[in-house]
Amino acid sequence: MIELADIFRRYGPEYRAKCGAQMPPSHLRAMQDIEQCRTESLGGQMYHCEQCHDEHYRYHSCKNRHCPKCHNDQVEQWLERQQHLLLPVTHFLVTFTLPEELRGLARSHPQTLYNLLFRASAEA
Repeated sequence: MIELADIFRRYGPEYRAKCGAQMPPSHLRAMQDIEQCRTESLGGQMYHCEQCHDEHYRYHSCKNRHCPKCHNDQVEQWLERQQHLLLPVTHFLVTFTLPEELRGLARSHPQTLYNLLFRASAEA
């Protein structure tokens, strides 16, 4: 099964060369962390199994909160805890595209713009 890290390793360098200047530093860091997660580049540790008396080497994880390898279990637990917050009604998802005129603002001030959008949608 292909993983996000495999996609980033294969296409990430070309993508960053083309679009990296427009990407927020946090996105670049997340890509780098995910690419390196559980590889030799982060080092590792030797474990000794008491039952089989074998030694196993395990690479270190990146611990980035966006990494599916590092935080899949935590995400699943969080989703389970959120289930009681859902209303017992049929619902739907509405997706919209940010107008081109606002995209530069969204890239340079994402927290401010998205907070305003969520506040406006909640009031609607």
